[in-house]
Amino acid sequence: MNKPDTLDLPSELKRLREVQSRDPLPGWQTRERRLRALEAVVLQHRDEIAEAINADFGCRPREETEMLEIFPSVSGIRHALRHGRRWMKPQRSMASLAFLPARTEMRPQPLGVVGIIVPWNYPLLLAVGPMVDALAAGNRVMVKMSEYTPRFSELFADLVARHFQPDEVIVVNGDASVGQTFAGLPFDHLLFTGSTAVGYHVMRSASANLTPVTLELGGKSPAIIGPGARFEHAVERIVFGKMVNAGQTCIAPDYVLLPRADVDRFTAAARDTVKRLYPDIASSKQYASIATDRHYQRLSGLRDSAVAAGARGERLSDAIDQSTQRLLTPMLLTDVNDDMAVMQEEIFGPLLPLVPYDNFGDAIDYVVARPRPLALYLFEENQARIDQVLSRTHAGGVSLNDTLYHIAQHGLPFGGVGPSGMGGYHGEAGFRTFSHFKPVFRQARLNGTGLLNPPYGKRFRQMLEILLRRG
Repeated sequence: MNKPDTLDLPSELKRLREVQSRDPLPGWQTRERRLRALEAVVLQHRDEIAEAINADFGCRPREETEMLEIFPSVSGIRHALRHGRRWMKPQRSMASLAFLPARTEMRPQPLGVVGIIVPWNYPLLLAVGPMVDALAAGNRVMVKMSEYTPRFSELFADLVARHFQPDEVIVVNGDASVGQTFAGLPFDHLLFTGSTAVGYHVMRSASANLTPVTLELGGKSPAIIGPGARFEHAVERIVFGKMVNAGQTCIAPDYVLLPRADVDRFTAAARDTVKRLYPDIASSKQYASIATDRHYQRLSGLRDSAVAAGARGERLSDAIDQSTQRLLTPMLLTDVNDDMAVMQEEIFGPLLPLVPYDNFGDAIDYVVARPRPLALYLFEENQARIDQVLSRTHAGGVSLNDTLYHIAQHGLPFGGVGPSGMGGYHGEAGFRTFSHFKPVFRQARLNGTGLLNPPYGKRFRQMLEILLRRG
């Protein structure tokens, strides 16, 4: 068998299309078998997966890999196994009033071959998650892994080849040029998770084939601490959301809007929280490294340029940065302004700017005036203020009085809005994303449509008036 990075990608896509055309509507037994194979990939190889991701990062706590990647992957598979048969059923109803006794139905049909482009920050979850939905919907899948996680990407390709039939799932490895070729293939649907900058190129490549896309991008996800927040709780949950995976999470809190009088209080509480959650960052194996040298240098540059421009850096730990291990000490940034790069780019690391406000309306205005984020976090107990934020702001998803966990809800779609992405998946929403719900109109044997046939005369005009009155 050829290595994944030596595959002729157009030929492989053609091969999958041909096989799919011979079984265009797989039954539940086939879909269940594929989902069980994916479950085996994850559960039977937990140790290998955690070790490979750890090696790619330099240090990725096994606990975080299991909590943030293995558990949600398995949970998503099992959710699809419990509900997939029901999702497949046609949705039947009566036709519109004027066309009774005709009936209508919506028949879910696999799109065909789905392409998935996986980022480096959660390489297991962001491969398995969309695969679950695509396989449950009856599709075949091609997956392009990240070149920045070479050990895991190679392992995943090997595991998929072992557990799946060769005409069901193909895993592709290779550099950016391979990714560019992959994005330009005429898939029946393409899902990309990554940066907004790369998302533009992916969408442009897909548009040449009119390939529909789901883009899961990022942006600057705000955390708002309202006047009625449980303050210490808010600080803990924001710090947690920022520091798991060392902030290398697309929905990590990117900056905090908080009452001006509480900036120093937040700083003190954040230091206490970090000390409690990560007692010794310098020697801890429970605090992730920055994944690549390039990303480490980018984050260091964001921090240093902000400080040079007048921001104040508040270290949350006594640990010293260690460039050889790509360990970056978590830091708050105060006195920031919109001209700083750290307030313009998605941070994607353990730097957290604090933006004070004088009244709650100002905080909402600040969010509304900026590109729509992938996530928004609000800490507030007053329902009127909660409703105010939910009604005025746009975001891909929201967690109230917590961070991150809206992504783990199978009953909620996950996706962005505007610059943070388009489309969504997870659970039934993902099944719908990777299906075409074919509308079917079933005419009754006895019906009145002949009354509207030409030649048009008095009877036609009378029937038309009746239809217009009844709507």
